[in-house]
Amino acid sequence: MITFELNGQTVMTEDPPDTPLLWVVRDTFKLKGSKFGCGAGLCGACTMHMDGQSVRSCVVPVGNVAGKAVTTIEGLSDNGSLHPVQAAWIANSVPQCGYCQSGQIMTAAALLERNPNPSPGEVEDTMAGNLCRCGCYPRIKAAVLAAVDATNAVEEAS
Repeated sequence: MITFELNGQTVMTEDPPDTPLLWVVRDTFKLKGSKFGCGAGLCGACTMHMDGQSVRSCVVPVGNVAGKAVTTIEGLSDNGSLHPVQAAWIANSVPQCGYCQSGQIMTAAALLERNPNPSPGEVEDTMAGNLCRCGCYPRIKAAVLAAVDATNAVEEAS
């Protein structure tokens, strides 16, 4: 039995410890927001947070998350309020097909958690590991930078 926190809830699974976290989240816990892309941790479609860090859940065995906190796209918003990255995604009309978007958003949210004021170059470098078949990279970068601006404006008003 493997116990971990999933989007703020303690959960247990009897899945084999070598089962990829992505499949446990999607199949056992029925959270379908994180997508399967390449299965090798190269495209970013499956990105989740483990103890606040971006991880490619298609290559993380569920046995490695025992006792840790996992956040999926479904758990990113806070009490029904959109995360600043999610709000910026909507405001900047980022998605085209949408397949990569949960992974893109989770990568951007982790970036802003560890660096609340990244430079445009840091945004590009961080997001470069997430592939978008539709080529929405300019809108993705604009949305991440808009989330930075929105977060900074809220902090300045406080």
